Amino acid sequence: MREAQRLLGDVERDLKATGAWVFSARLADHAEARVVREAGDDVLTTDGPFAEGKEHIGGFYLIEAADLAAALGWAARVTAAIHAPIEVRALAGFA
Repeated sequence: MREAQRLLGDVERDLKATGAWVFSARLADHAEARVVREAGDDVLTTDGPFAEGKEHIGGFYLIEAADLAAALGWAARVTAAIHAPIEVRALAGFA
């Protein structure tokens, strides 16, 4: 865990030094999640993480990257630090 934190610290320092870092945050444990969904004319709120998959989002980085290759390069460094998959997405409507 300490090694992962050290490596993430290195990534975050480099993100900030290059001007790529915009924002990051760690999320509360997935067991604290709530799911809100439509059910006909009603809205249901249920306790717990009911994600479609075995991985849960633990946090995120919002970065500014020149292109997809640059974003994937940053993601490669993060996944190497935490040994978990990283999903890369652009913000919708931003080109």
